[in-house]
Amino acid sequence: MKALSLVIPCYNEAANLPLLVARCAEVFRDESCEVVLVDNGSTDDSPAVLARLLEGQSIIRSVRVEVNQGYGFGILSGLRAAGGEVLAWTHADMQTDPADALRGLDIFRQHPGERLFVKGRRYGRPIGDVAFTAGMSLFETALFMRPMWDINAQPTMFPRALFESWTNPPSDFSLDLFAYESALRQGYRVHRFPVAFGRRAHGHSHWNINWKAKVKFVKRTVTYSLALRFGSHAV
Repeated sequence: MKALSLVIPCYNEAANLPLLVARCAEVFRDESCEVVLVDNGSTDDSPAVLARLLEGQSIIRSVRVEVNQGYGFGILSGLRAAGGEVLAWTHADMQTDPADALRGLDIFRQHPGERLFVKGRRYGRPIGDVAFTAGMSLFETALFMRPMWDINAQPTMFPRALFESWTNPPSDFSLDLFAYESALRQGYRVHRFPVAFGRRAHGHSHWNINWKAKVKFVKRTVTYSLALRFGSHAV
C-alpha cells in the first residue's frame, strides 16, 4: 500500500494541466506516494492533454469521470481508486502547491498511530474572501458546537479508515464540510498548518466568481449543513 495518495479533481483545466503535472513530477519522487488526477467529466482538451503528459509517469496517474456530477463526486471517484494509507485532496488550479501534501504527510509521520485530520490554513487571500470564510466558519462552529475554521482550505488529509467509515458523502463542495465534521465527531485531532494561497495560473473559478455566486454557495451550504446536523446525512 502507498503511504500517500493525493487526489486532484480537474474539470476543464487543460491550460493548467502542464503546470500541475510538471509541479507534481518535480516534488513527488518517492514511489511510496501517488498523485491521482481525476478528469472530472471535462469537456475541453483535458483527456488528450492528460494522456500526453502522463505518458511514462509512474507516480502520477489519472482516472476519468465521463459526466461531471460535482466537485465532491470527482474527489470521491479518486479516493475510491487510491491506494494510500493517508488520503488527501487539493485543487488543480495551482492556487495551492501540491507539495503542501508532502508537508502534511510529515505531520502524520511525526505522530505515528495518532488519529489525525490534517488540513491547510490559508494565508495571502483577498480580504473579502477572508471575511466570507470567517462568517461561514462562525456559522458552522455555532451549528455543530465544535471549532470549524477555514473549512474549504486545502490540502485535506486523513487516514484511510476515516474514508471507509463514510456513508452518503455529498457530491458537491459540501464534501469539505462533511469530511471535517466527520473527523471531529469521530474523535480525530485536527492539525492545521499554514498554506500560501495564490492566484489561479489560468482560467477562472467554477464557483467563486462574484457575490451572487457566493450567495448561491451560502444557500446550498446552509441547507446541507442543517441536514447534516439534524438529518440523516451523518455517518
